[in-house]
Amino acid sequence: MSKVFEFVAESRGQSGKSAARRARRQGNVPAVIYGGSNEPQMLVLSHNEVIKHLEHEAVYSHVLDITVDGKTEKAILKGVQRHPARVQILHLDFFRVNMSEVVKVHVPLHFINEHASVGGKKGGIAAHSLIDVEVSCLPSVLPEFIEVNLAGLDIGGTIHLSDIILPEGIEIVVLAQGPEHDLPVVSMMASKASKDDSAAV
Repeated sequence: MSKVFEFVAESRGQSGKSAARRARRQGNVPAVIYGGSNEPQMLVLSHNEVIKHLEHEAVYSHVLDITVDGKTEKAILKGVQRHPARVQILHLDFFRVNMSEVVKVHVPLHFINEHASVGGKKGGIAAHSLIDVEVSCLPSVLPEFIEVNLAGLDIGGTIHLSDIILPEGIEIVVLAQGPEHDLPVVSMMASKASKDDSAAV
């Protein structure tokens, strides 16, 4: 799967909308890589290859190798612009990372044990308020996803950000702003069937 995290690009000498449109007509995706001590650099990548990469969820929360004209840099994918009506990637933003400096990245949440949970066994349904969360950490410990275990969640209960068990070295960015930012992540709601069962008892 390592090749999934390797993007091969060519430098794009011209910037601007006309150059980007020309790249798209040629079956390519215009992009930019920025950050660090180097100047932003305009890139172009094969659209077919980009589509294959973006099929993997882990690409969005992984340190990537961006090879431009034979030179490789470490970066994370900061932005993806998609066509609103068809399967087409319009633009990519890559942000250079230093492996010794903390980065902030949105990481997907994976919910486990929903049906085996206390509330799930009673017919409850999990209502997700968040599907990802912004974390800060060193690039070397950046997780591809964070698990949220619903095993102990009963009907009427809620798991908040502060309840998530995080891997070592990972912090949730918004929690540093105070307890009022301890957002709900998932709640267990009573389904119509479970309500009817309760009423019948």
